[in-house]
Order: sequence, then C-alpha cells, then structure tokens
Amino acid sequence: MDATPPLELGLDTFGDVTVDADGRRRHPAAVIRDVVEEGVLADRVGLDVFNIGEHHRDDYAVSAPEIVLAAIAARTERIRLGTAVTVLSSDDPVRVHEKIATLDAVSGGRAEVTLGRGSFTESFPLFGFDLADYEVLFSEKLDLFAKLRDGGPLTWQGTTRRPLVDGEVHPRVEGGVVPAWIGVGGSPESVVRAAQYRLPLMLAIIGGDPARFAPYVDLYHRALDQLGVPTLPVGVHSPGFVADTDEEARELLFPHFKANRDRIGRERGWGPATREQFEAEADHGALFVGSPETVARKIAATARVLGLSRFDLKYSNGTLPHAQLMRCIELYGTEVTPRVRELLAATPATA
Repeated sequence: MDATPPLELGLDTFGDVTVDADGRRRHPAAVIRDVVEEGVLADRVGLDVFNIGEHHRDDYAVSAPEIVLAAIAARTERIRLGTAVTVLSSDDPVRVHEKIATLDAVSGGRAEVTLGRGSFTESFPLFGFDLADYEVLFSEKLDLFAKLRDGGPLTWQGTTRRPLVDGEVHPRVEGGVVPAWIGVGGSPESVVRAAQYRLPLMLAIIGGDPARFAPYVDLYHRALDQLGVPTLPVGVHSPGFVADTDEEARELLFPHFKANRDRIGRERGWGPATREQFEAEADHGALFVGSPETVARKIAATARVLGLSRFDLKYSNGTLPHAQLMRCIELYGTEVTPRVRELLAATPATA
C-alpha cells in the first residue's frame, strides 16, 4: 500500500478552566488570554495546527473559538488554526461558513473547521433547539454546509430551518473552499457520512486502545473507494500531557484528570476515576502521557496502525495550570514532534 503523507502534529484545547499555582480557580477571561499565549507558543515551536473547541459550560472558558483563533492569528505567521469542534447541530451553517471564511482572511489562509455534534448538549437548549431533533439537526445542517462550500447561489430546503433561496455566503475564501473535517466518536454511520460528503475524518479517541478504531478507518477508505473518491486524510484527537519524565507527567496530570472525569462522571452516571484506570489508559489506552520519548513512541505507533495523516494532542486536561501547559507545548513541539517524524521515517505509517 502507498505510504500516507508526512504526519502533521497539532494541539487541541477546549479552554479548560485552570487553577493558579496556589490551586485557586482562574477567571475564564484570564484562561482565554492564556489560550492565546499557548497558541502563540505552538507556532513558535513549529507545530502544524492549533485547534480550539467550543463548549457552553463553566468548566470550559471558550464558547466562541473563532474569536480566540483570530487573536492568535494576529500574533502568528505559519501555524494553521482550527476548531475542535464546532457544534454544527446547534449553530447555523451559513454563520459557521462566514466565521471560518473570515478567520481564513484574517490568518492569510490558515483556517479550518472540524464539524461535529459535540460531546455535551448544553448548547441545544441555550440556542433554542430540541434535543429530540439531535440526529436530524446535524444531518440537515451538514448537508447545507457541504453545499455552501461548493460556492455560488444556493437554493436548499430542509425541515429544521426556513428554505434558503439563491443564498450566497460572504466573504468568499481565497483558497476556493473552507477547509473542513468531520469529527467522529466511533459510529459506523458517522464514518460513512464523512465519506459521502468527501470530508477528511477526525477520530476522537478518548479511551481504550487506539488500534480498535482500525475497522472504522478501513470502513472510511472502502466507502471512499466505492464512491470513486480519492483517499482523504484521517486524523486522531486524543488527550495527553508531556513532561520531562514519565513519573512527573503522570503525577502532575492525575489529580486534574481525575477531577475532570469525576465531574463529568457525576453527570453521566460513571463511577469515580481510579489511579488504576488512569495508569491502564496511560499504558495501553488513549492517554498519551509521559516523557517526550514515551509520547512520541505512542503517537508513532498509533499513526502506523491507523494510517494517520494527522495527530492532535488534547493537551489541556481539566484544571492543569497554565505554566504546566506551556511546558507541555514546548516539549511537544521541540522534542516529541521531531522524534515522531524520526520514528516514522524508519518505519512509515501506511494507509
């Protein structure tokens, strides 16, 4: 099989609300300013992509990622800037297209969007949508967004909004189309949908052995082949944290990881996270935590088994302080990234 293009390495954050050095919760406004500094550092250390996701709850500071990404764009020159993820189901496809096209203009052609349904549902009642329409909202809005990318006046009709008649979106993208991915949590239907809309696939792998997603990657490539579509990129988004040693990384991360998981667990009926579960995810699962060498080897192994074009580390994990996040970014860019590329040059990933 043909080798995939060189692996791109990026970072993802949801703007998790952090604590200061004394353990006090920081104001969300301060966290947003910290995220801008983290994006600037990501550019400085040579990373390919910096992504910010959208949430509407008090443990995450960012509800409007495009604005924060525009602030980063003004202070960077090379790094691509994307959303991870835009909750399309509770947004308007026309506005999403316009916002990303505007970010693309501000950044000089460096914008992209990852579309998804999101792992939380607070945005639905907030913006007046019925959760009973969860499936149809995403399906119809994705269809409209995909057609908007084709350009030109568009007439479109669905069941969740008034018809669009000879509609045009502005500004136009200099590169022709808004670069877009579809974020998928692991359902076969979502994988096939990504192929049908001819969009790259971003797998959110947040637990378990990443190799278990190989059948979904195979399904995606088979669907593309049956549709007569050339191979498209596959990426992975997974949580992790880099420190100077394995022990330091795990000790720093665990209390914040546990607090975050336990809060979500109380909402969803999960039991408290244990240290044993944490260690198992770090050793064999989708938690990319450790020294630069450890994290690089795990990323390279995942890229090989899934034939990846991109790997994005979700480096913000709960209340981890900003200073520790900055050190993680520095190590990820200066040590993990070149080591991953060295490992893959010796044993490449294959599609």
